[in-house]
Amino acid sequence: MTSIILYSSSNKQGNTAQSVRALAQQLQADTLFLDDYDIGDYCYNHTNRGDDFRSLFRALLNYDHIVFASPVYWYAVTPRMKAFFDRITDFMDDETLRPELRKLRTKEFSILSNSINETAPACFTEMIQKTCEYLGMTCRESIHHQYPYEGDK
Repeated sequence: MTSIILYSSSNKQGNTAQSVRALAQQLQADTLFLDDYDIGDYCYNHTNRGDDFRSLFRALLNYDHIVFASPVYWYAVTPRMKAFFDRITDFMDDETLRPELRKLRTKEFSILSNSINETAPACFTEMIQKTCEYLGMTCRESIHHQYPYEGDK
């Protein structure tokens, strides 16, 4: 089974990256830093179809297992990760793209999060879990790492 970890954070080498590296080694997974890509917000008129989202999404379809990794920012995923999830709607809006979207039905997903708390808040994991399950994906696991608050370093 092939795995990829799709992650986002305001600090490319921070706690989330540390958790991603450890899990990637364990799973022998590829990693992809979402913030390195140009992904616009969802737009009803699809004026942003020239950005990186569609090619990135198609690349993920080559994996059996997708891990979505993000720090917990105010009970939510990072803005870039949220934009990624919102943009999946591009494939729902266009009948010619829906067959590609349906490929998610054969995929597994996991959630990797981190914060100063022992567990991720339910609203954080539920957004990812409910979206992925709506798309027909199967949840493998949810992993949370607690890191101490280090202030404004």
